[in-house]
Amino acid sequence: MPKYDPLAGDRPEGERIAKLLARAGVASRREVERMIADGRVAIDGKVLETPATIIPTLRGVTVDGNPVGKADRTRLFAFNKPTGLITAERDPAGRPTIYDALRNTLPKDAGRVMPIGRLDYNTEGLLLLTNDGGLKRQMELPASGIPRTYRARAFGDVTQEQLESLIEGIEIDGMRYGRIDANMERRTGRNQWIEMTITEGKNREVRRVLEHFGLEVSRLMRTAYGPFELSDLPRGQAVEIRKGDLDRFRSSLKQK
Repeated sequence: MPKYDPLAGDRPEGERIAKLLARAGVASRREVERMIADGRVAIDGKVLETPATIIPTLRGVTVDGNPVGKADRTRLFAFNKPTGLITAERDPAGRPTIYDALRNTLPKDAGRVMPIGRLDYNTEGLLLLTNDGGLKRQMELPASGIPRTYRARAFGDVTQEQLESLIEGIEIDGMRYGRIDANMERRTGRNQWIEMTITEGKNREVRRVLEHFGLEVSRLMRTAYGPFELSDLPRGQAVEIRKGDLDRFRSSLKQK
């Protein structure tokens, strides 16, 4: 069985079996690796010993003795997440999750998809989902520098000068936040709409920064993730990103 040795020259054609099984909808890559460790995955009847095995296709692969269908091509979906949904497969508290809503809006052939990053329970807007764990991880890495844009409605007093100071980054309670491009969109009394673009995506970053200025955030929505925008996608609906747009974006990631 071919295995990839990073010190041994050219990489063999194909992909890691755990990645292909995840894209085929068997389970997450981490869960697939546990299946392999438990001896549940075989190729042509031989039990697999390592998830690092490189194969060109899933032909001859079985899980618990059952043949596995071919891996789907990489796909990307945009979902306009409403507030009141957990970005997880299940919630111990019994609250509704994004998958409860996606069940009725994704195409029937979408297969198993995973969210790229998270949106908090009370945050709405653009949530990207993919069937490719590698693409998911690459888009989530701060090192990729992919901009995420948010619009926040906040109550309190803040100046454009304060917002512009965020371009140099800011440290709050020992946590360093990198460059933030923030601008006042409009103000009505002590209520204002603020647009913020970040590239790190740390936990609750936008809320923490605005609260640091003494603002109370009453609404927060993500409007863009990289080149993909929320646009006029209705709340609670999902749409597939066109293959050409996805291919161009993936090429730009490789160039980085």
